[in-house]
This record gives sequence, C-alpha cells and structure tokens, in this order.
Amino acid sequence: MLPALVQESLPRLTRAIKLLPGDERPDAAVMLADELTGITAMVAEKFTNNRTAEGIQKALNLTVGGVSLGLEQLLAVDSDQAALDFLVDNGAEAAFQAGFRQLKELSQMPEDTLVGEYDLDPVYSQRRLRDLFFDICFTDPNQNWNGPDKFQTQLKQRQQVQAVVRLANWLRRHNSEGPVKDADLNAEGVIALSIIFAVEGGGRVVARTGQKEFERFVKAVRKHKPDFEAGWAALAAVVPVQHHAVLLDRIDLYRRTCTVLQKIPGRTAMKTLFADLENYAGSELEADYD
Repeated sequence: MLPALVQESLPRLTRAIKLLPGDERPDAAVMLADELTGITAMVAEKFTNNRTAEGIQKALNLTVGGVSLGLEQLLAVDSDQAALDFLVDNGAEAAFQAGFRQLKELSQMPEDTLVGEYDLDPVYSQRRLRDLFFDICFTDPNQNWNGPDKFQTQLKQRQQVQAVVRLANWLRRHNSEGPVKDADLNAEGVIALSIIFAVEGGGRVVARTGQKEFERFVKAVRKHKPDFEAGWAALAAVVPVQHHAVLLDRIDLYRRTCTVLQKIPGRTAMKTLFADLENYAGSELEADYD
C-alpha cells in the first residue's frame, strides 16, 4: 500500500521568504529581516519574555503565525509571490497588525451563550486575546500550520453564539414588563422563555418571569387553547428580521421537543411544569415565591 500523500502547508511568511533569493529588489531581504526582528522584540516584551532565549523563540513562533494570518486575510489571491510583494511594498508590520486585529475582534466575540460580568473585565479580555494568539498563531516556521483554518472555525462558531446573544439582548431590552438589565445573561434561557410564553398570543415579549406569572400563563393557555403557531408568528412579527434566523430555528426546535409546551394542554401538575421550565430558562427565572 502506498503511503498517503501529505500536502505541505507551511506558514505563508515562510513560503514568501523562500522566494527572496530570486527577488531582484535591492535590500528587500535586509529590510524584511529588520522588520521581523522588531516585531519579534515587541511580541517578546508583551507576550512572552524578552529576557530569555525561550521567550524570544516563542515570540518568533508567534510572529511567524501573526504575520502569516494577516497575509491570508490581506491577499486577494493564493500566491506566495503576492505575499512577498505585499511584505516588500507594505511591510511585515502591516501584515502582523492585520492578523492581530483579526484575533482581537475574535476575542471580543462571546464564546458561550452564558455571558457573565467577568466577560467585560479588561484583565479577562486581555487573557482571552493572549490565549487566542498562542492557540492560532504559535507555529514553527518550518512546520505545517493550520492557523487560518483554525481561525475560520472559531470565527464561525463565535458568530453563531453572537447571533444568539444579540437576539437575547434584544428580547431583554423589549421585555413587556420593562427592560431586563442584569449583567449576567443566559441567552438560551431568555429565548426559551420568549418562545414558550409567545404561544399565548398577542406578540408580548417575555424575557424574564417568575412562578406566579407562569401559573397565570398556564391557566390562560389551558382555558383559551390558543393557536401556538399564531402566537409564534406574532412574536416573529415584532422581532427585527436580522434576528429571525436564530428565532425561527429555536421555534422549530421547541415546537418539536419542548416538554413544557407538550405538557401544558394536559393535566400535568404546576410544580412539575415549573421544574421543566427551569430546565429551559435557568437563571432567567425570578424566584417570586416558594
């Protein structure tokens, strides 16, 4: 059996540098080396340790990944020659800043739909940025590197989370009983509450509730037997269209799987229903009485 072919995928910076011997622009290699040295020194000072050989080596590994990540974003074509041309014409610093800017924007996006006050803490934000820098950009210049793919994977995941958080924040701001302003947010819990309570109809937005209001809601639904689909349509009508992808996806999910909605029409005890609701809403429920 023939061995599997392994496609070489060195960092873009390494691939560009390999073209320097054939480049006729004067001092291109010297200028690029000088720039990369400066970037490495800055990275060592801020992220590793500029007083040890190990710290400087780590900084070099991060510099290679950071510049390469920036090149992948800036280049309009998949071309090592275009990468070298950019480095000579615009400088490695421009590429590094482009890569680091991507990481900073990624670090500011939520990782999880459970958002806490600590997520806005500057110290925690800086730590998240540093962790991403190492996770995506740390690479040996002469080894295969998948930083761009890893970045795109994380970006897609965080964009999905961000869409959920943005819908939840909109629902909180437009809560029918007044805006909910807590720093901590269970985004999925907010959305679950809104979809469950929407079946009563009328287009009310419920982003926070308690046991008393839930009991009133269950009694009303059992008495009037509203059309769940009409209630969800009314909710969708008041939510801005940019949030519809997430909202409609969750409506479809709860239409099929939500035990609260499945049990309300029957004779399930209120205590059991509220316990089920807690599983969906979590910390977004108010404890108004035992």
